[in-house]
Amino acid sequence: MSNYQVNNTNVNALISWIEQGVVAIPEIQRPFVWKPTKVRDLLDSLYNDYPVGYIITWQNPDARLKDGTISHGKRILIDGQQRVTAIMAAIAGKEVVTKEYSKRRIKIAFNPIEEIFEVQNPAILKDKRWIPDISDVFKQGFDTFGFINHYCQQNPEISNNKLNEILQRLTSVRYSSIGVIELAHTLDIEVVTEIFIRINSAGVNLSQADFAMSKVSVNDIYNGPLIRKTIDYFCHLIKSPTIYDNIVNNDKEYIQSDDFIKIKWVKDYNTNIYEPSYSDLLRVAFTFKFLRGRLANLVSLLSGRDFETREYKEDIIQDSFEKLHDGVLKFVNETNFKRFIMILKSAGVINPKIVRSQNALNFAYALFLLLREKNINDSLINKIVRKWLVASILTERYSGSPESMFDYDIKRFDAHKNPLEYLHNMEVGELSDAYWENIMPANLNTSVSSSPYFNLYVMSQIYDKDNAFLSKSITVQQLIEERGDVHHVFPKKYLQSNGYNNRGQYNQISNYAYTEQVINLAIKAKSPKEYMELIKGQVSGGQMKIGEINNLNDLKKNLKMNCIPESIFEMSSGDFEDFLEERRSLMVRKIRNYYNRL
Repeated sequence: MSNYQVNNTNVNALISWIEQGVVAIPEIQRPFVWKPTKVRDLLDSLYNDYPVGYIITWQNPDARLKDGTISHGKRILIDGQQRVTAIMAAIAGKEVVTKEYSKRRIKIAFNPIEEIFEVQNPAILKDKRWIPDISDVFKQGFDTFGFINHYCQQNPEISNNKLNEILQRLTSVRYSSIGVIELAHTLDIEVVTEIFIRINSAGVNLSQADFAMSKVSVNDIYNGPLIRKTIDYFCHLIKSPTIYDNIVNNDKEYIQSDDFIKIKWVKDYNTNIYEPSYSDLLRVAFTFKFLRGRLANLVSLLSGRDFETREYKEDIIQDSFEKLHDGVLKFVNETNFKRFIMILKSAGVINPKIVRSQNALNFAYALFLLLREKNINDSLINKIVRKWLVASILTERYSGSPESMFDYDIKRFDAHKNPLEYLHNMEVGELSDAYWENIMPANLNTSVSSSPYFNLYVMSQIYDKDNAFLSKSITVQQLIEERGDVHHVFPKKYLQSNGYNNRGQYNQISNYAYTEQVINLAIKAKSPKEYMELIKGQVSGGQMKIGEINNLNDLKKNLKMNCIPESIFEMSSGDFEDFLEERRSLMVRKIRNYYNRL
């Protein structure tokens, strides 16, 4: 049997299918991304009888009900949503949802004399040659005869017969042919997912999460649209609270739901440390609630797949939607989310740039929710989540095959009565002395400023409330919060003037330190020996020239907290490589000490 068959339909039939729910648009609640000019061009193509491409539909697998009968799934539009929405907007007069979740009409105007389309604008509204909104012409009961008489009176350059001929051509757009590729309902879920991703990849980079969300949004029997909106609205609100009023004004049905009450708090919450996308939210809810890591499995479960018998069952669909809904609500729960953010902050994560691995953050939140579900002691949850997050970054645990590792880790955390045991097993295997003494120093031998290892060092400084390099009272955290920059312990210009012209040399991360700008300007291009000599003078009662430190003990403490070897007092360009090696060793020691105290 073929994987698909190709048929033709027309615009009228397509609109009817959508309105009757025969074909479901999975992304209908998501913002319409086409520009109005693209809608205009689509209408022009239909009017001129140009091909407008195929839409692709797939009928859900037939699920077996408890009484043994078969439930035939509706067809899902998996490609062509933007074109179908454009047709519904221009011809049927339906509103579209903007990126800000406000609803608006896209009105396409038509000039019968020149036979051209345009997006409605104020000039067109004043020009009697234009039909301002073509959807009026397509409405049932449109008075064609009266309209022709009125239009020709205002525009005598066109005859009644000619205008009638053009209007007939315009309204015949509803019978324009559209190709439909129907994917066989017998296709395996994984195959359909792959087709969905491939056919959409030319436009937007889609993923299994997108297809899973499509499956969610078309199932109105088990609250799919409600789940979809809760995910979408939460993720948009946390990034842009200003859309709250648009949601309230334009989605009256949703704001009456319990789900809306449970996400309202986000509009007044201000954090950018963890701003999940809908893909992140879906992954976290699925991982902790289903104890699985592969989103392709979620698509299968939402379709009712029994992994043992390979049948599709309605009770599995119901159970999967209920579990997913519960997982989503646990994710967006105010107490849960704020507690997780506090755990991140307590580990030194005060800025979104500090943890660049979204997968590490996602698993940390899934782990937090799982441990709460298992009624683990709160203080133990804090410790485990903190340590696991940092360990994940240290080992780049979720950078290779994140779904496989998510699946592996969540199952084992669930299986251990004492989750500390699994954490300890990981530490023994992956954070041994060999790691700290060999692998970690090598990881710090890099010039990539966004290195996760340098960020871990910064997290350790925030955790210890360290002052910035050569600062008496300004902390590293304060500099980061004020968007301060890292500077070179061995100044870049000094190194360049002494033969270090390769960026990979002078931009080594072990040559970086958070430093006040005024201190950096005072150092300029001096060698460490030169500028440290000036500081030695001021701690001995001399004139203050660099920073405010005027006590030798304070200076030594500052060097220690910034992992600067005391040999810095005598260092010049010839000592640079030795400095880097010595500082890496000190940075590793600090990060290891930080991890052990989490």
